Amino acid sequence: MILACDVGGTKTNVALLDREPAGLRVVRLATYPSRDHGSLREILAAFMAAHHPVLDAAGFGVAGPVINHRVETTNLPWTVDGGELAGQLGLNHVSLLNDVEVQAWAVGDLRTTDQLQLQAGRPDNGNIALIAAGTGLGMSALLRGGGTIRSLASEGGHADYAAHDDLEIGLLRFLRDRFKRVSVERVLSGPGLVSVYQYLESRGTVTAPATPERHGAGESAAAIGAAAVEGRSQVAERAVLLFLAAYGAEAGNWALRTMATGGVWLGGGIAHKLLLGSSGTSEAWRARARAAFMTRFLAKGRLSPLLEAMPVHVILTDEAPLLGAARFALAELG
Repeated sequence: MILACDVGGTKTNVALLDREPAGLRVVRLATYPSRDHGSLREILAAFMAAHHPVLDAAGFGVAGPVINHRVETTNLPWTVDGGELAGQLGLNHVSLLNDVEVQAWAVGDLRTTDQLQLQAGRPDNGNIALIAAGTGLGMSALLRGGGTIRSLASEGGHADYAAHDDLEIGLLRFLRDRFKRVSVERVLSGPGLVSVYQYLESRGTVTAPATPERHGAGESAAAIGAAAVEGRSQVAERAVLLFLAAYGAEAGNWALRTMATGGVWLGGGIAHKLLLGSSGTSEAWRARARAAFMTRFLAKGRLSPLLEAMPVHVILTDEAPLLGAARFALAELG
């Protein structure tokens, strides 16, 4: 039995997984509000007391940089120490990775229903890239070579934002006035989508009624996304399409930097919500959204044919960090 844990600022998911011929399967799952607990150890104590599992391995994905098998969590006053967790669980070792890095390890265990294909490509057994826009922007990759797989941690979301055309140059200037330096995360994140929306509204080029506020939705990434996919706001639609174009460009950049001939996966909830929408979202919107993303993903000049050969998928399941944490734990177990 493998214990897997996905530690976030809002909630912490703890699961037990079994190995089956088709891959890993979650058999127990519990969710704990992170801020209601003083530490991860407290959460694990509650979970273990409730289920009494006999563990073979344990893996943890934690929001924050992993240094010397420890993490100072980004959005919680916690320190997560791998050695302490191993002692608590009665194991010689536990696996500890960044929360985005574990999602890359999940790719091999995703079912068809767990992902949305944007481009079939012509995959080989090469590297796999993952990029995930959510509260921030995370990146990772699985690097394959010499019969081994290694994962790559990255803080690429804090690299500089690269504007593409006059509209994006205006966005860069708008954000530079606010933040001095503009990282790509300032655009490709939940707060970034709000900033894109505010930038377009400030230009005053769309007639009312235009804003989510005028429809009673409030100004937030979720409200802007919903107003766009439901066709209730011109500004929101333009903001989401600009956002997706920038997302496609950065995904393509990351694919080139990692030579992701094995494929590119989009994690985080934003891509799922904006590209797929809900059951009532029109196919016309989905086509526009996917075109905005894929056009810029592929727009790499002489290297465009390389990008055309790369599969592109959106991860749809919330279980991906748990699957990845468990898969990495098994890989370390040997």
